[in-house]
Amino acid sequence: MIKQFLVRLMPLAILALPLAACGSGSEGGEAHSDAAAEMPEGPHGGRLLSDGDLGLEVTIFEAGQDPQFRIYPYWEGEPLDPSKVSLQITLSRLGGQVDNFAFSPQDDFFTSETVVTEPHSFDVEVVAVVDGKRSSWTYESYEGRTRITPESAEQGSIEIGTAGPATIGDARELYGTVELDPSARSEIRGQFPGRVVSVTKQVGDSVRSGELLARVESSESLQVYPVYSTVSGVVAERAGNPGNMTGGEPLYVITNPGATTVVFNIFPRDLGIVRPGMRVEVEAQDGRVVGAATLGQYLPEGNAQAGTALIRASVPNRGGWIRPGMTMRGRLTVNQESVPLAVRTEAIQPFRDFQVVYARYGDEYEVRMLELGRRGADYTEVLSGIDPGTPYVTQGSFLVRADVEKSGASHDH
Repeated sequence: MIKQFLVRLMPLAILALPLAACGSGSEGGEAHSDAAAEMPEGPHGGRLLSDGDLGLEVTIFEAGQDPQFRIYPYWEGEPLDPSKVSLQITLSRLGGQVDNFAFSPQDDFFTSETVVTEPHSFDVEVVAVVDGKRSSWTYESYEGRTRITPESAEQGSIEIGTAGPATIGDARELYGTVELDPSARSEIRGQFPGRVVSVTKQVGDSVRSGELLARVESSESLQVYPVYSTVSGVVAERAGNPGNMTGGEPLYVITNPGATTVVFNIFPRDLGIVRPGMRVEVEAQDGRVVGAATLGQYLPEGNAQAGTALIRASVPNRGGWIRPGMTMRGRLTVNQESVPLAVRTEAIQPFRDFQVVYARYGDEYEVRMLELGRRGADYTEVLSGIDPGTPYVTQGSFLVRADVEKSGASHDH
């Protein structure tokens, strides 16, 4: 039966050698792709190679064990004693890695002495020598790989980063309200009690330091003296009008709208981990980025109504659009730990039973199956599966995943 099976498939195998896809061995318990279904298979469901009387059936066996090559040799359609064959396989991977495999005979097949690491995506060269005659085959066996032009990558907003060290921690979101910094309020008074003769600024007007605000007639000397602003800012209050008498009360209150702070509410569960001096990223409720700030000391008073403690952070008011009373959202990272190898958390995608990122080499993108450690909001630790310095897709990885799935580059052997 085996001989008849092989005799029938040998001509097809010879014609099929240049094709890229490879069949999935039934020993591996994996499904065929559409391309692989067109390939001739041997009795064990593997790729069938032939050269004259010599036949080799190439499978990757991974049922209940790490993946290893199993190669079944045939001569004139009958099983051939593996000890009579010298065999070597070379795999060339995307990125320049080359894996060489030596084999040991076992029963009626060869087994590779090392594991076939994921992804099972490579250019294959098989060399066999029987009675001094050398036979060789080359073919492509790709999975999780696709090609995307630079123009398409740009249109899809695909961004690339490099796998390497990172700081990982747990994210905390804080919510607070914008207030003016206590130092942002200045009260401007007359030097001597008297009658206000004139005023120059209205509430809401901008003021420069040294600018004239009012003239006052002293009650003692009857001399008119000027009142100048000692700070720059915006008039928040004006208590004096022409004809009014002024004494110790402020004529003007000037505020600096650029000196804004956010007072964040800290719930009891976070009091032990949110500490002064931590860096917090602040944004408005509509998503506009405010920038980075540093948490100050906890305020003496808390928010009794909400049952929270209060902590203040000065924030930059670039553009002057931040106003007191606005609600802000802050994000900080706690329990931070430095790891030697990590990838962006948003880059990780599912692929078969793995979590992967997509490595990029020129216009080609390919999965890298990862063993993951600690997961953070921004970065996730990588224990194995990608080499440091490997370029990979950090943003737009779901687009690459969709392109891989569309291309049908599946796990076939």
